[in-house]
Amino acid sequence: MNDTHTHHRDHSHRHDGPDADVVRDPVCGMTVDPKAGKPTLAYEGRSYHFCSDGCRAKFEAAPQDYLTAKDPVCGMSVDRSTAAHFLKHGGEKFYFCSASCQAKFEAEPEAYLHGSKPAAKPVPKGTLYTCPMHPEVISDHPGDCPKCGMALEPMGVPPSDEGPNPELLDFTRRLWVSAVLSVPLLALTMAPMVGLPLRDIIGEELSTWIELLLATPVVLWAALPFFRRAWKSVVNRSPNMWTLIGLGVGTAYIYSLVATIAPGLFPHTFMVHGGMVPVYFEAASVIVALVFVGQVLELKARERTGSAIRALLDLAPKTARRVNADGSDSDIPVDDIQLGDRLRVRPGERVPVDGSVDEGQSTIDESMITGEPLPVEKTKGDPLTGGTINRNGTLVMTAERIGAETTLSRIVDMVAKAQRSRAPIQGAVDRVSAFFVPAVVAVAVLAFFVWSLVGPEPRMAHALLAAVAVLIIACPCALGLATPMSIMIATGRGAHEGVLIKDAEALERFSKVDTLIVDKTGTLTEGKPKLTDVVPIGSVDEAYLLTLAASLERGSEHPLAEAIVSGAEERGITFLQVTGFEAKTGKGVQGTAGDARVALGNAAMMADLGIDIGPLADRIQALRDDGKTVMFVVIGGALAGFVAVADRIKPTTAAAIKALQESGLTIIMATGDNERTARAVAKRLGIDQVRADILPEGKKLLIDELKSTGAVVAMAGDGVNDAPALAAADVGIAMGTGADVAMESAGITLVKGDLNGIVRARRLAEETMRNIRQNLAFAFGYNALGVPLAAGVLYPAFGLLLSPMIAAAAMSLSSVSVIANALRLRVGKS
Repeated sequence: MNDTHTHHRDHSHRHDGPDADVVRDPVCGMTVDPKAGKPTLAYEGRSYHFCSDGCRAKFEAAPQDYLTAKDPVCGMSVDRSTAAHFLKHGGEKFYFCSASCQAKFEAEPEAYLHGSKPAAKPVPKGTLYTCPMHPEVISDHPGDCPKCGMALEPMGVPPSDEGPNPELLDFTRRLWVSAVLSVPLLALTMAPMVGLPLRDIIGEELSTWIELLLATPVVLWAALPFFRRAWKSVVNRSPNMWTLIGLGVGTAYIYSLVATIAPGLFPHTFMVHGGMVPVYFEAASVIVALVFVGQVLELKARERTGSAIRALLDLAPKTARRVNADGSDSDIPVDDIQLGDRLRVRPGERVPVDGSVDEGQSTIDESMITGEPLPVEKTKGDPLTGGTINRNGTLVMTAERIGAETTLSRIVDMVAKAQRSRAPIQGAVDRVSAFFVPAVVAVAVLAFFVWSLVGPEPRMAHALLAAVAVLIIACPCALGLATPMSIMIATGRGAHEGVLIKDAEALERFSKVDTLIVDKTGTLTEGKPKLTDVVPIGSVDEAYLLTLAASLERGSEHPLAEAIVSGAEERGITFLQVTGFEAKTGKGVQGTAGDARVALGNAAMMADLGIDIGPLADRIQALRDDGKTVMFVVIGGALAGFVAVADRIKPTTAAAIKALQESGLTIIMATGDNERTARAVAKRLGIDQVRADILPEGKKLLIDELKSTGAVVAMAGDGVNDAPALAAADVGIAMGTGADVAMESAGITLVKGDLNGIVRARRLAEETMRNIRQNLAFAFGYNALGVPLAAGVLYPAFGLLLSPMIAAAAMSLSSVSVIANALRLRVGKS
């Protein structure tokens, strides 16, 4: 161990002087060439070099924050400005004293992160917190919701390295402890009922003390969050599910504890063999374990809501190449970009911020914003959107919108706000509990007083037993399982049918949807242009026309060219050698294929070449009305024909649209494509309404408009541009063949991208909600029947008194009924 640390120390010192091999910006960690004229700053007798004025300003404001860093592996202090070993992980910067420490970290980062930072990243100063079930509850500090007791979550955009949900980690740990202790407790309790002499072997008194030993950690440690929430529900006068859980678990445990320690306080008639009073430790313990099952399932579903936002943020580049006043380039963090900065965007790079082209020309893949697969050609003055991808040429752009003002940032903000606006189905249970809980408590109190006044001797013992029986039978164990069990089974069945369900809320709302908005590209269509028509004119052969067109387009990187080349390859065309290739931006291409001079392009290029396409107007219009893009082929200066490319409609789309309309849904197509193409597709599919030339903000506004009229709206899409609309809709439906962001934003994902999956999802949603309502009916029905019996309403007429043992059995039976009913979802028709 000493030798290892000596090696680390020597290695660190070797890079800690003026002759260091590496010069690093101490703020952002980027390597800097000291001779490149970058910003510098003298501090405590040393010169520090920076990649930008922004980093220098940060250092100057708080130099002590950027001088050294702790090696997360060995714990040594490393000079940030000369560290030879550096990497970024999860959005954070890490410095290492040696290559071996860096290798160890890269091999197993989580092992070192848990020791170097908290499980969850602290939220920014000024962050507000809200309840996922009650969005109207907003606090300036973390805590629990005063209405339902759930932990408040930070609002806004979560950091990319926020770590796991600490509440989920805590509840999972408590679930395991509860389950491990409840299993032997149940075995000990249920042994006599299945004919096992376990209690006879151990002895009744010792068995009871073992039950106490097993149940105490569950009730006094694992269930603490439940008791805290129950207490707050009382203090805030907001009775809910936690109130009943706290009362039921607490009463069962306290009653059993008294029965174990002082059995003589109970009437002789309630004693079993061995002079012991029956105890119900298993009821208290199992209630806690089962409720934790539901809570962990819910927390796991909620943990995924932030991943859509993080996926969006990952689309934005972290650095940009700024063009300095002297014409040189320098890499800077995107956060340091200022309005008016000139930025260079090379082929394959993402545009860093919103702005406009200042120099150069290229094609930009804007599918993340428009959803359309065809890149857009950009020349001087054309707008650029941050996060979009530069396909081929190099551009110099001017930054016009930065930070929170960029299109991508606005999309992120919309997704975050739309996700916070949702309320899960468990809210309905709480609303019912608001009336149910006071009624149960009132009945228990009333039963206690009635029995204490007019009951048989010993009155107080009978009164206590009646009150305990009421609270035990009313404990909402089945109520806590009603929704999670159905959802768990429904999601498993949905996965087999190619329908991924994100949460219960999506199923609840989808069963009530009356309006469905669909994107065109990738949802109704295949999302990739293909060659559809090759039309020769005069004596030109079709195969020859395609050979010349495809040979020429092999030199182009345009997606339409790719479609023509792919179509030619599928038809077995042999390509010709092309010379003198020339691309006309926004118009087409020309060159010599074999021995023929060929030009291929749009109407604008034909006008430049003096080619009259007027006689073909009707035929061209018919193709365009069918949603196709037409390009003309000129051979030797004469029009020889044309080819058409289209994004083809999926084979299953038409039947799916018809089935959805027959189920009572109004279908609206909202697309960023042009009006003519959109209406052509809508006409072929019989879609009810069309909204074309619509951007992300427009799709979300459309949904808001429809919802304001009372419509229950579902949105189906597959692109980044659909993410805000998917999150804002009552139900978002993502095509599994599309962007990860769309799938994370949606409540339902169709794995195969098949629109028929929406029909299957609708059927599954209706069956699941019917099953959940049946489960809730079971849970409340048992309570409605059991509570009066436990209170003793049959005693005056029949001498029947429901003991706590029978109450616990009835409570368990209600849980079994709920589970059995939920299992019917596996085969449908619940």
